[in-house]
Amino acid sequence: METLTVFILCGGKSSRMQSEKGLVLFQDKPFIDHIIQAILPVTDQIKLITTSKEYDYLEYEKIPDLILDKGPLGGIYTALSHSETEFNLILSCDIPLISNELLQELISKHTEEAGITVFASESRIHPLIGIYSKRILPVIKSAIEADELKMMDLLAKIPHQIINIEESENFPLTNINSTDELNDLNINLS
Repeated sequence: METLTVFILCGGKSSRMQSEKGLVLFQDKPFIDHIIQAILPVTDQIKLITTSKEYDYLEYEKIPDLILDKGPLGGIYTALSHSETEFNLILSCDIPLISNELLQELISKHTEEAGITVFASESRIHPLIGIYSKRILPVIKSAIEADELKMMDLLAKIPHQIINIEESENFPLTNINSTDELNDLNINLS
């Protein structure tokens, strides 16, 4: 695959976490630091979709949402609008267990015909750990204009590729949305 840009979606209201999700501490480091550590062996072309000044300690470019309050789809729209590469790795900021190995698998199995490539098991699809082609931007723009913001609806509209994983492989892809989920994660890893 040609050059890849990585966009981490740091927006969101974080109503269940009650704080900026990407900066929640896990093993004494913010979630976002764990994610960046997994990305760096792949590329240092990392950009953050956020308006929060709390991420200013990171050297990466911060890009505000072009259209406010449109959830992850709005973040992806902003990312692809600012991207200079055909293929883009889109990650949410709440996946502290993501590994370089999983990212490498996603990248190596992606086929250029797919507008979106994501992981899925029998029980879950992971749309916010995926490769998104810049060419799907018009479809995303139409979905936002129609206020059709569900990620599964977007997948249904675009030729996409699913990388099947076992149920046990869902764990490192889990997004942490609440303090209860964070506590469960700490218990499971201790």
